Amino acid sequence: MSCGLWFLSVLSAFVALWEESGCEAMTLNSVLHPASGGRGAVGGGVHQRRRRSWVWNQFFVLEEYTGDEPLYVGKLHSDLDKGDGQVRYVLSGEGALSIFTIDENTGDIHATKRLDRELQAFYTLRAQARDKNTNLPLEPESKFIIKVQDINDNQPKFLDGPYTAQVAERSPVGTSVVTVVATDADDPTYGNSARLVYSILQGPPYFSVEPKTGVVRTALAELDREVRDHFLLVIQAKDMIGQMGGLTGTTSVTVTLTDVNDNPPRFPRRSYQFRVPESALVSAVVAKIKALDPDLGLNAEMDYRILEGDGLGTFRIITDPNTQEGLLTLQKTLDFETRPIFSLRVEASNRYVDAGFLPPGAFSDVVTVRLLVENVDEPPVFSSAGGQMQISEAVPTGTDVGSVSARDPDAKNSPVRYSIDRKSDVERYFTIDSISGVITTARSLDRETIAMHNLTVLATETLNVSQVGKAVVLVSVTDVNDNAPSFAIEYQTFVCEDASAGQIIETLSAVDQDQPENGHHFLFSLSAEHAGNFTLRDNKDNTASILTAPGFVRRDQPVHFLPVVISDGGRPSLSSTNTLTVTVCSCEVTGDRRACSQTLARPLVTGLSTTTGILTSIITLLEPNIIQKNKCYQNHQNIIQTYTKQKGTVDLQIAPERLLTPVPS
Repeated sequence: MSCGLWFLSVLSAFVALWEESGCEAMTLNSVLHPASGGRGAVGGGVHQRRRRSWVWNQFFVLEEYTGDEPLYVGKLHSDLDKGDGQVRYVLSGEGALSIFTIDENTGDIHATKRLDRELQAFYTLRAQARDKNTNLPLEPESKFIIKVQDINDNQPKFLDGPYTAQVAERSPVGTSVVTVVATDADDPTYGNSARLVYSILQGPPYFSVEPKTGVVRTALAELDREVRDHFLLVIQAKDMIGQMGGLTGTTSVTVTLTDVNDNPPRFPRRSYQFRVPESALVSAVVAKIKALDPDLGLNAEMDYRILEGDGLGTFRIITDPNTQEGLLTLQKTLDFETRPIFSLRVEASNRYVDAGFLPPGAFSDVVTVRLLVENVDEPPVFSSAGGQMQISEAVPTGTDVGSVSARDPDAKNSPVRYSIDRKSDVERYFTIDSISGVITTARSLDRETIAMHNLTVLATETLNVSQVGKAVVLVSVTDVNDNAPSFAIEYQTFVCEDASAGQIIETLSAVDQDQPENGHHFLFSLSAEHAGNFTLRDNKDNTASILTAPGFVRRDQPVHFLPVVISDGGRPSLSSTNTLTVTVCSCEVTGDRRACSQTLARPLVTGLSTTTGILTSIITLLEPNIIQKNKCYQNHQNIIQTYTKQKGTVDLQIAPERLLTPVPS
């Protein structure tokens, strides 16, 4: 078989291989088959259609060539080229002339620059054989590829590194911690340049890495955070399947051990002793203890409790949430003279227990706490911190109200002196005997003025006057019936002159400053001699109604003064006479007032009280006939009143002849 004209591609690092005689067996080359009919004349004659004569394979060129001379890539040759210099070879496409050049006479292709496969893996070019004289193409233009052959010129890189990871302490061997991933820019389809193997350079014997996957795993089961909580691993990735000459890249992995509850609380001492002054206040913190737990967070939280001891009701222990200390607080007041020493057994235990590491009973510890009560000089103590006494408002001055008692609780038992804090008794209603503590009245009492006296009684040690005890004594003043009832309000009553009989014109109510135990029971009445045109009806509910009687008209008497007697029903019963002024008016049909007479007289006496059966009062009301037409009168009240509250009697003196004095017209 004859080869005819041929094209040879030569890899810069290889020679063309001929496995058999004949062009078909050539590797890395292209063969140009002979044309069917010679070259043909240029110019005359009929052009015959020629079939395409070039069959192309890929050209290969090594990347990163560093030689001084241009790198030979391959050779183009046409079977129309007779070697007479009439054929010119032309190259175009990617990198033509700038990277790749062609000898137009020989068809030799060279690379003039260093190539990098990772920047561009192949170049697509076009080749053509032309007649050197006419520049006409001898063959159709054809494409071919120059592929950049990879070499191992890129080391593996960990794009996500450095890594941080966490794993629980005491995790089983083989627990996955993190997966590291390296990449290699070399061609993964050619050779082993991009085939990586992982290894751990720093981290054994605690951790390991899977060679193919990059999974980092624990290699020891007893990783203890309390011993060491951080590890810095160095992981290597090597290409060429880890073989000698392969390129490497490394990354770091910081592994933090997270905490598990694998440590119980422990007291650093087996017993504690504290001193507590007996003056310590209830709820005060009197001692602090702390069990140590090297765990963190919830795993280190603990509860304290008093298991046994002689201070179970006197002391209480709670946990400080910030410091995890046990705070012993006082529940009852201390007394050195009664009990000078307390002993407690206190337990500290983890709040959250993980039975996977230790049995439940191992997560606690017990310690003995002794509390020594210190004696202090205490102020006198009253037998009762506060008391309540009662006294009638009717008792005379100097009456005993009650007594208080205090003592010095210290061993020296100093005598005490009593006094009243005058800030609590500014008006000095009471005195106290400094020796006996008996409280007596110093002036008259009035329940309606002060119903409750709040006294502060002081007890002072005679041997140390700075030690003062205090007690509050409430003196309640009980009521006696010493106030007569009276109208609840000042009434302004009118009645129509044509009012029908039995019409209610006013409803009366009363007030009394006294406070009887069973409530008020007022009785109302109207003097018969002053009833006249009105009647009174006691409603039996502490009110009374005033009703009209028939036969009165405005011209007869324009103003009526009704003396209403109100009694309280107490023991002794007190009463008062209260004057109700009723004005007669001319009214509309609807009952609205149209015209009313002017009031010529005012109530002369109100609020007169007397013991039942003894009422001395003189009330003189002027007869209507003294009112003369077209005359004005001025009311002159010349009342000489002597009101003496003595043994339930009231004396009232009035000069009736001076009540009203006519004024000349």
